[in-house]
Amino acid sequence: NFDQETKHELQTLIDNNSKQLEDSFYRSLEFGTSGLRGEMGVGTNRINKYTIGWATQGFANYLKKYFTNQDIKVVIGHDSRNKSRFFAETTAAVFSANGIKVYLFDALRPTPEISFTILKLNCQAGVICTASHNPKEYNGYKAYFNNGACLVPPHDQNVLHEIQKLSSVDDINWNENKNLIELIGEDLDKDFINMVQNQIVYPEVIKKQQDLKIVYTPIHGSGIMLVPSTLQKIGFTNVHILEAQAQPDGNFPTVIYPNPEEKETMSLGLQKAQELDADIVLGTDPDADRVGIGLKNHKQEWVLMNGNQTAVLAFSYLIEARKAKQIAQPNDFIVKTIVTTDMLDVIAEKNNLICYNVLTGFKWIAEKINALIGKENFIIGGEESFGLMIGDKLRDKDAVTAVAILCEMTAYYKNKGLSPYQQLISLYCKYGFFLEDLISITIKGLDGNQKISNMMANYRSTPPQSLDGETIVTLLDYELQIETDLITKIQKPIQLPKSNVLQFITDKGSKVSVRPSGTEPKIKFYFSVQTSLNIAQEYDEKLHFLKRKIKTFIQELNLS
Repeated sequence: NFDQETKHELQTLIDNNSKQLEDSFYRSLEFGTSGLRGEMGVGTNRINKYTIGWATQGFANYLKKYFTNQDIKVVIGHDSRNKSRFFAETTAAVFSANGIKVYLFDALRPTPEISFTILKLNCQAGVICTASHNPKEYNGYKAYFNNGACLVPPHDQNVLHEIQKLSSVDDINWNENKNLIELIGEDLDKDFINMVQNQIVYPEVIKKQQDLKIVYTPIHGSGIMLVPSTLQKIGFTNVHILEAQAQPDGNFPTVIYPNPEEKETMSLGLQKAQELDADIVLGTDPDADRVGIGLKNHKQEWVLMNGNQTAVLAFSYLIEARKAKQIAQPNDFIVKTIVTTDMLDVIAEKNNLICYNVLTGFKWIAEKINALIGKENFIIGGEESFGLMIGDKLRDKDAVTAVAILCEMTAYYKNKGLSPYQQLISLYCKYGFFLEDLISITIKGLDGNQKISNMMANYRSTPPQSLDGETIVTLLDYELQIETDLITKIQKPIQLPKSNVLQFITDKGSKVSVRPSGTEPKIKFYFSVQTSLNIAQEYDEKLHFLKRKIKTFIQELNLS
């Protein structure tokens, strides 16, 4: 019982494109890192009305089993992607048909506001329809639980089991109950912006540097709904919105990928910053959970920071600012993922903080915070893929608050006659010079999955012995949950959940991490190398040394 439009699309594939037909149906989309994500179109391996409905019916069934004898409430939002509003309304309709109260945002909103609202309204769950930073062909369904975090075991698998019990689309309750759907918006926006304002450490410095020249681009996404008003509320008066990318548009007409990790995506913003002689340029992805920043380097050239550099700046600023303001607590802690720069571990250790390492994905950062709430005091969490989470009022990466803190940071250093880039070099001198890089290899389709699986199996059974003359001394296998000393052959358990990740660590402290993506048909290689930096004048020489080392690693692993 599919609608006529779906039947027509399916017949077109049958008649004209057997390869795409196979890719559309060879599997059913499963809950990955945080829910469903895939290309839009007809098929079980695509995002469409039926896969969204299927997921929502399974999620509703699980919520009713888990929260027995409770009035269940869910929050639903969406970003600027094509069909996102339709998918959000479809989700709302199915939840309401199952007797569940729905708070539906009246228009597009940043992803972090969904997490915030779940906690604010004491809801049992939430969903945002987004594919984050993926290309325009993609959409998705990001699912949250009552703690404001994305689903983790056992909930993700339990929802999946409920979905798998549905034998056909006839098992989906499509009978929308409009009385159970309430539109929300402006009041929650105000609450969110007030929450961000409360994270500011130095409001008096912002007042002194209120004319800090800021360039901001929402990259055609939902950041436009909150970022400009947030910057205004905390006191910045000289914010330049990049007009070419200000309008929400699911076709993302000015970029190939709407991802602030990409230099091409941020090129218009960097160009505008150069024209205006700005102090900082910031870009958020379509659902405003990732932030990219551009700064003038030591040669006065505009450059895009990578996610690790941004994390080092943000983490160190908040840690040191809180100490200077005498608001730091003895039980403060930070959280990072296992593929994020180890420089954060060093910063934490030197500042007498605990740094917890968790698996890749913000749901694991959120789980660590939830486990320690009331016992320890969370400051900031982050991962290398341009994600930061500041404060404990939500449980997902949050580019809105990150933009505010990064602008405060820039104002603070400017007030001292410094640039953030100069501060970054100073941090390398203080804590050690760490450099990271990432290579992603995309292999689509049924055979692509098998090729990625074979690559992981080969690395697991036959790890490299050395890289650029550095001996690999440790193998961490998170799937088997075993750390092996390759010299002594001594093994010890890894105290983290299972995950298909391998890490090779050398005798010089270099690290290579390998993992398949949880949301895309990719295998990712993360490289981390380090050296000492005694004085800032040696920066270029040492940077060249570390870049050459990573290049050699890539060549010796036959990835170039």
